[in-house]
Amino acid sequence: MFGYRVPAPDQAMLISGGRRGHGGAPFRVVTGHGKFVLPVFRKVRFLTLAMCEAEVAEKCVSRQGITLTVRAVIAFKVGNDTESIVNAGQRFLSDQDQMAVLTGRIFAGHLRSIIGSMTVEELITERQKLATEVLDTSKAEMAKIGLIVDSLQIQSIDDGDTGYIDAMSAPHKAAIQRQAQIAQAQASQAASEAQQEAARNQAEYARQTAVVQAQYNAEVDRAQAQAAQAGPLAEAHAQQEVLSARTELAQRAADLRQQQLVAEIVKPAEAEAERIRVVALAEAERMKIQAEAAASHGRVALDRMLIDQLPQIVKEAASGLSGANVNVLNGADGLGEIAAGLVGQGLTILDAVRRNMGAPGAADESKPKPKPKPRGGADDGAVEVR
Repeated sequence: MFGYRVPAPDQAMLISGGRRGHGGAPFRVVTGHGKFVLPVFRKVRFLTLAMCEAEVAEKCVSRQGITLTVRAVIAFKVGNDTESIVNAGQRFLSDQDQMAVLTGRIFAGHLRSIIGSMTVEELITERQKLATEVLDTSKAEMAKIGLIVDSLQIQSIDDGDTGYIDAMSAPHKAAIQRQAQIAQAQASQAASEAQQEAARNQAEYARQTAVVQAQYNAEVDRAQAQAAQAGPLAEAHAQQEVLSARTELAQRAADLRQQQLVAEIVKPAEAEAERIRVVALAEAERMKIQAEAAASHGRVALDRMLIDQLPQIVKEAASGLSGANVNVLNGADGLGEIAAGLVGQGLTILDAVRRNMGAPGAADESKPKPKPKPRGGADDGAVEVR
């Protein structure tokens, strides 16, 4: 709309002309909303509310008289309240870059005064204390010109060629270097131990790998050998089974043949031998019976013949006594005894003939029979032959 102006979020719109602003300011302050401004009769200017930066590089002297070059960075801006905007607008509206220049100069003065009251050691070790004191001392002065400081950073403190800071830091540097060397040695030792451990682990892993590889190769070789032998072994087993079957078949055939031979030859031969033995036994028995019959018949015939000849034998024996001088001592009894003796002599001759002829039963009859004992002596009528 014609004559309607709106400031940016980081700007303050200053309207001059017409009635006066806050606290008798020659302009009115508008932030965060628009405002209708009559052209020609009103004039509008904008003041930045954005963050600004100022750098400070100032030579300062410490409490020990050591010259130091201090570099700092200040972050500042115009305050958001109307009073700060009015104060800053009245001072920097025509040349807003002067805010950084003026802020740098203000802080340089405060840095010189505060560093002059501190030692180098305090400055080095207590930088935050330095920044806080500078901010506190400059706050009121900055508020007068409508500025507020958000932060102050001490970037560096340098003593130039004096070497004080280096000398001050030498023990620390030496300690740090010593610690660094120790740490480096420890790190080197740890690295060496780690390398040795890694080498041992690698060697152990290589050994285990070699063992596993060897075992795997052995298993592969064994499997290949078993696979290579499987065919011949199977064939050998098959041949062995065939041989076993053939052997068993041959054994059965031999047993069958043996049984056939036994049935065809041995049994008939045994039967024939038994038959011959039985026949021979029967024949021998028959011959024995015949021999015994013949022997018995011959003995009977011989006995008969001897008996038939016995009277003649006795007669011949008696005739032998015809020329002998016989004295009969006992009369009739003595003559009987002579006759009995002649008969006994005939029987003795008969037995001798039987033994000489080998007649069966002769052994039993060859035993001399007891001769009849002559009865009595001279008193009993003995016979004396002369």
